[in-house]
Amino acid sequence: MENKEAHGASIPSLGFGTFMLEPADARRMVEAALDIGYRHIDTAQLYHNESDVGAAMTASGVDRGEIFLTTKVWIDRFKAGDLEASADESLARLDTDYVDLLLLHWPNADVPLEETLEALQRVKESGKARHIGVSNFNIALIQQAVETVGAETLVTNQVEYHPFLSQRKVLAQARQFGMLLTAYCPLAQGKVMGNATLRNIGGKYGKSEAQVALRWLLQQDRVIAIPRTRSEDHAQANFAVFDFELNDDELARINTLLGEERLITPGIAPMWDRP
Repeated sequence: MENKEAHGASIPSLGFGTFMLEPADARRMVEAALDIGYRHIDTAQLYHNESDVGAAMTASGVDRGEIFLTTKVWIDRFKAGDLEASADESLARLDTDYVDLLLLHWPNADVPLEETLEALQRVKESGKARHIGVSNFNIALIQQAVETVGAETLVTNQVEYHPFLSQRKVLAQARQFGMLLTAYCPLAQGKVMGNATLRNIGGKYGKSEAQVALRWLLQQDRVIAIPRTRSEDHAQANFAVFDFELNDDELARINTLLGEERLITPGIAPMWDRP
């Protein structure tokens, strides 16, 4: 496992996501992931599994200081005062004194971004979140956030990113500001399986299409990934991506797959940046 750095944060480049995991599955899979060797766990208030993630961390026996834990504030808690209270509620559910990273889950045009970011900063200043960042922000919103709190304050922008969705502009901006891009849905919700390009490249290394897709992400500067699965076997396979390296030609071949196949498109989404 390698860590990637941003503004004082050192984050394991491969994490375990818990999006859409029911509570029992979240507890089972987080405990399994920690046993496999994952040390970066991602959850959110919206997932309604923070309590189970916290219970799994405790049951795992892994020292809290070894785990990089991320959660996210939902958009209905973005007002000053309410955001800070919601962070306390998340900590109680997670049974921890702090999270390593606290993100704004989606933008919310109904609350001034400056108000929300300043409240997020106060959570960090209190020590209840060691680092802060955002999720699902386009480049215009990132620019506004940086103008509000400074680039050095924000660690990551967590967005959908996989071999079928170009995030060229968002990634270039993250690099410009010294931030990381955290890739969710890195396997395109399983759609990488069966892709001929990924399968052919994987054949050389004895790796699956999913493993090749994750390796492609992790070899990119300032990119980390948080695949999610309900299968312990798949979690183990996803972790087995540090024993091979794609060459420049293989990376370029995967880049030709990049397009606009976006899978997560809720009504609250901002206007996405085109490739």
